[in-house]
Amino acid sequence: MSRERLEKLAADRTEALFEKVPGAREFHNGSWIEREYYKRHLIETVLRIRLNNEVDAYGLYKVGSKDHRLAATLAQYLSEENNHEGMFLRDLRHFGLEKEEVDAMRPFPSTEYLMGYLYFAINEQGPLPTAVWNWFVEWYSDQFNPGITKKAADAFGLDMVKGSQAHIEYDESHDHDDLMWSTVDRAVRGWGDFASAERLLTNFIDLIALYFTELHASTVKQ
Repeated sequence: MSRERLEKLAADRTEALFEKVPGAREFHNGSWIEREYYKRHLIETVLRIRLNNEVDAYGLYKVGSKDHRLAATLAQYLSEENNHEGMFLRDLRHFGLEKEEVDAMRPFPSTEYLMGYLYFAINEQGPLPTAVWNWFVEWYSDQFNPGITKKAADAFGLDMVKGSQAHIEYDESHDHDDLMWSTVDRAVRGWGDFASAERLLTNFIDLIALYFTELHASTVKQ
């Protein structure tokens, strides 16, 4: 089981995303940001966190009593991530959006596709998909969110990113990247194989590419 190999796949597939999705490379490397684009990205982050918590609970349910150590780790992560959307809602209030307005919004179709795929994959492969997805989320956050947040702070002011910065600091202090890698390692050995983890990761990043395509098309004037 090679963490370096999965990290390289994540980097390679993310690079492919940057090649084909307008604005994605510039947004992620901190050379470009746009107010409506970033605000909608925060909205989608809130909606996706809520849906992802439900998916994680379903993945935990599928473990059942078959692997208590894996179940305990997934439960720890779910507990620590619970209600983290509140950090981003705090920032959205500075952009003029209250919680009730965000609650009334639907996620992008790409997010619905992602969540639907996660449920399908968990039904087929138990907790492996949720382990791989959560590890990728933490890897992505470590790679890109500090730069994105710094650019947002420079463009919109520090008050607009306090929640986002708090989330970055929380993940770092709780070693969520390493915690989620331990779930991938255990899920691969008990519920699948490394090739399955690679296939899942590729599919997840393709769905994220669809999300960033939708985000750009819906917020940036053509």
